Amino acid sequence: MSSTNSNLHLQVDTNSKQILRIALPISAAIIVPQINFITNNIFLGGLGQKELGIAGITGVYYLLFAVVGNGLNSGLQALISRRAGENKVDEIGVLFWHGVRIALFFALFGFLLTKYIAPTVLGWSLHDAAGVEMAVSFLSIRILGLPILYVYQMRNALLVGTNQSKFLVIGTAAEAVVNIILDYGFIYGKLGLPNLGFNGAAYASIIAELTGLLAVFGVIKIMGISKDLHLFKKVKYQKKYFSLILNQSYPLILQHTISIMSWEYFYILIEHHGTRDLAISNTMRNLFGFFGCFTWAFAATTNTMVSNVIGQGKREEVVPLIYRILKWSVGFAVLVFILLNLSPRTFLSIYGQGEDFITAAIPVMRIVSIAMILMSISVVWVNAVTGTGNSKMNLYTELATIGFYLVYVYVVLEKFNMSISWGWISEWVYWSVMLIPSFWYIKSNRWKQIKI
Repeated sequence: MSSTNSNLHLQVDTNSKQILRIALPISAAIIVPQINFITNNIFLGGLGQKELGIAGITGVYYLLFAVVGNGLNSGLQALISRRAGENKVDEIGVLFWHGVRIALFFALFGFLLTKYIAPTVLGWSLHDAAGVEMAVSFLSIRILGLPILYVYQMRNALLVGTNQSKFLVIGTAAEAVVNIILDYGFIYGKLGLPNLGFNGAAYASIIAELTGLLAVFGVIKIMGISKDLHLFKKVKYQKKYFSLILNQSYPLILQHTISIMSWEYFYILIEHHGTRDLAISNTMRNLFGFFGCFTWAFAATTNTMVSNVIGQGKREEVVPLIYRILKWSVGFAVLVFILLNLSPRTFLSIYGQGEDFITAAIPVMRIVSIAMILMSISVVWVNAVTGTGNSKMNLYTELATIGFYLVYVYVVLEKFNMSISWGWISEWVYWSVMLIPSFWYIKSNRWKQIKI
């Protein structure tokens, strides 16, 4: 059923102003969790290099579940954007609540897996028994926040898909403030809070995410968006929506999960090289996540705008739109490249690990900065494919890419025991291979026959 609403402008234009209007709030929303993660690592680095290294292992493990929600988020976002382009307002709230139901089921699965399987897997994989115990203890707490994170991600799909991305910033700002204060308090036992050490970061993150979630839903309610989208009306389970979301999302969930599992494997191989190399790689992940926020914002913008424009029946505008977004994405990545390479010590010194650490990390940082440029190109084309509705194409692309990636990291890091600089060149391999099939698919025009 189609429905119009004068209070909302759901259909997007394809000019640069519209691109930035969507992308910049998403950047802010993405960058705040990265600030939280880096803050965690800075405080944990104060406990020692061992804690900083284990934070990398636990961070990637939790990220594995976070990207399950991200895959669901991307699929739901494409569907909501398509309905927004078609101006079918009544279906948006229905899609959202069915997405939440699916997300909570995945959260339960993640909790059970972490409780009963993860300790054994980490015990097999890591060489340091004390590190295993530390990681398991942390994750048993951190996984309790998974339902909150998943609902948080569904909220993102709703706001971005309906051209309301500016409201993302409010929740993430509230989350950031709470996280920084509680990190300091729980990790070091300050501000009258208990001294929880390494596990303090887990408690701080959960409470901060809950704060952000409540803040943004409060704003949605106050601003009347929930009423416009019929968001809080009772939504009965309907199999067709459940199936539609799963069919659109499961290839993306598998794609993201496979990608992060390969990254966890990468970190396990790095751990075999020693504590310092693991700690360096964790800082690289911090920098990759923080400075990649603009890139991922343009990726999400591509997904939602391509789907919205197709929903408006303007298929001829899709490829020009992609190139317009690419200019912004690559431009920001080049600025980051220049910034990192002009003053690498400035960024590395914040972890307080000493001169030897910084000297060893600089070559790796230069490699990562080049990878960011490659990523800024690839993710736009990959998310354009997502926006067309052919999420299975994303999965096939990921499977092919991961094959190249896994062979490379095993040969370089385990077989020949080469330096981690060579290990991080795997990001060049990954993003280069990822680009080829996505670019081909969009150029082939096969996506014009897809309907979601």
